[in-house]
Amino acid sequence: MSKHKQTFSGENLHALTLVNTPIKYKVVRNYLLIVLGLFIIILFLPWQQNVQGKGKVTPYSPADRPQTIPSVIAGRIDRWLVQEGQLVKRGDTICVITEVKEKFFDPKLLSRTSDQIANKQDAIGAKQQKIQATQRQVEALKDGLKFKLEQSRNKVKQMRFKVAAEKAGMEAAQINFKLAQDQYTRLEALYNKGLASLTELQNRNNKTQEATAKLVEAENKYNSVQNELINAEIELNSVEADYIDKISKAESVINETTGELFESRAEVSKMQIELSNLELRSGFYVIRAPQDGYIVKAFKSGIGENIKEGEDLISIVPADAKMAVELYVRAMDLPLMQKGVQVRVQFDGWPALVFSGWPNVSVGTFGGLVQAVDKVNSANGQFRVLVVPDPSDDAWPELVRAGGGVYGWAMLKNVTIGYELWRQFNGFPPDFITNLEAVSAKEGESKTKDKEK
Repeated sequence: MSKHKQTFSGENLHALTLVNTPIKYKVVRNYLLIVLGLFIIILFLPWQQNVQGKGKVTPYSPADRPQTIPSVIAGRIDRWLVQEGQLVKRGDTICVITEVKEKFFDPKLLSRTSDQIANKQDAIGAKQQKIQATQRQVEALKDGLKFKLEQSRNKVKQMRFKVAAEKAGMEAAQINFKLAQDQYTRLEALYNKGLASLTELQNRNNKTQEATAKLVEAENKYNSVQNELINAEIELNSVEADYIDKISKAESVINETTGELFESRAEVSKMQIELSNLELRSGFYVIRAPQDGYIVKAFKSGIGENIKEGEDLISIVPADAKMAVELYVRAMDLPLMQKGVQVRVQFDGWPALVFSGWPNVSVGTFGGLVQAVDKVNSANGQFRVLVVPDPSDDAWPELVRAGGGVYGWAMLKNVTIGYELWRQFNGFPPDFITNLEAVSAKEGESKTKDKEK
């Protein structure tokens, strides 16, 4: 059989050569296998989930944000002392304005207003002295009233005693008159009987006439004394009424002067307020820088241009403003945004090579921490997140200016690339942050240490 054995070569059989795989296709297969292996390996590589957002640079403190300087009063620009872009210090003069209202034109308005206040205060002093003098007059009238009333009462008492005495004398005269009449009647009866002489009868008649005269005199005195008593009582009443009228007039003068005094004091207070306003207004003629900063833009230009009350004159940007970033995120991502979340930011105009899922290999990005999250959405329908520099990371560039664009992404949970692709394909939200508990624990430890200190 060895004689019949033959050797076959594939080169002579075309069909056999078609069955064999070419070498170039083997190379492609090997490359595909390598790529597939690399893809499978990449699926298991770590990937840090993130929430992305766009925003702008803004000063962190409201006091550090750009502001406009208005004119408190209306006026006319007299001169400018600064230029746009110039650095000014707090209290530096920016411009000077002059008055445009005619009631403030007088250059000696402050001194003249002070003189008016001094004159008004002197008038107040004179009215106070008038009140004091009138009060002394009232006291004197009251003392005089007491003395005069006591004097009149004593006079009334004396007249009453005199009336009583005259009444007693009149009663005695009446008794004497009756006794004389009785004696004359009895003597006349004896004379008619011839028992008494005519001389005795005439003598008795004379005595009766004398008794009658004394009675009339006593009655006249009694009536006269009674009239004097009535006059004394009338005088007592008139004295009290007269003094009360004088006292009432004096007290009326006091009340009137007191009212004028209050009005004068109110006028003085009003003039003092006006003087203070004038002094403050004189300080508003000079517009000064409220803080250190750079002059951005003058809204009014030229000399002699009129400005209204509260009208903006110039805008200023603080020199040493602490910057923050405003990022706007979707409502779906809002639950993941909490204070202390780490954020990577990229500034417009700053060269960067970004790998959002691998922040450690990114170049030109800077670290930040979420400081606050708005409770309501903004005009664009998204929610604003305020980010401040991370003290443990590199400092933000000094050339960053307020208003510059920012692209940022918040760092979330570490997952595999395969899981992240699966999440993206299914439209699931990112996983909740895992490092917030650690952040909260650190904050709690710092607060505890501060309390212990």
